[in-house]
Amino acid sequence: MVEWINGIAKITVPTPFAVGDVHVYVIKGDRLTLIDAGVKTPAAWEAFKHQLKDLKLIPQDIEQVVLTHHHPDHIGMLDFFLPDLEVYGHPVNERWINRTADFMKQYDAFYLQLFKDSGVPDRLFPKIQQMKKTLQFACNRSLTGTLLEGDTPPGMYGWSVIETPGHAQSHIGLLDERRGLFIGGDHLLAHISSNPLLEPPLPGKAERPKPQLQYNESLKKLLSYPIEKIYPGHGPDVLNIHELVEKRLSRQHDRAMQVKEMIHEKPLTTFEICKRLFPKVYERELSLTMSETIAQIDYLQSLDQIHKLEENGQIFYC
Repeated sequence: MVEWINGIAKITVPTPFAVGDVHVYVIKGDRLTLIDAGVKTPAAWEAFKHQLKDLKLIPQDIEQVVLTHHHPDHIGMLDFFLPDLEVYGHPVNERWINRTADFMKQYDAFYLQLFKDSGVPDRLFPKIQQMKKTLQFACNRSLTGTLLEGDTPPGMYGWSVIETPGHAQSHIGLLDERRGLFIGGDHLLAHISSNPLLEPPLPGKAERPKPQLQYNESLKKLLSYPIEKIYPGHGPDVLNIHELVEKRLSRQHDRAMQVKEMIHEKPLTTFEICKRLFPKVYERELSLTMSETIAQIDYLQSLDQIHKLEENGQIFYC
């Protein structure tokens, strides 16, 4: 039974992904706001409508949607709403929720070059096309307006935007500082670590972002706010924020030190490191495991712990 607590109602809908169910939140205010929009499947939409009934609401009662980030399990059901529904989020959402042919060309070219530079064998290049299959569960529409650090979404008095890039370049959270509440998307989850995912360079930029470094800074940023409870995108509410942030940062550092030991034995390509880190799943989950591997390399380079070596057209780390 869904109910209002602090003017917030949590609705949980299924996804076809390994992460499992995803939470979306209905917020009372001057506008009835939905935070995130689940995944584009009939099962998710039916579950959403069924739980809205507990609140004596229907989808047409939702006046606007605010997106924490652009991943398919947080945006897909937008396609089931009426087209005049207002949608707000960080500007980086736009290229993912309203995908153009030019952007998808950029996506393909980015991953092809990344795989080549990383020493991925040619036989795995078709994985680039397979990686895009999750986009079938995303939406195809534009933002009505954009949200940046410190902004208050329309009709959400008392809530302010905190930019938290790392898991996604578009990632934001919503803070109600008076009550110590934070709607955090996938930024900090109680039961699993959020993967800092690789993305093509941002508009107007030549180099790709370094999501692990961003993510670490975004985690530390949470500690500067009086947050008592995080309403996450997946799993249980987060209450022990300081302890969990320290745990996530410590475990990531330990993983990076593992990588450092590997490549001090002998120079390795990114793909060779990936195979050693994830021997059972690196092929099946190539995009995720490569993102995680490159995250550790970026982190170690930021500490000047490892160095890049180019030899015979290949990039190694030592």
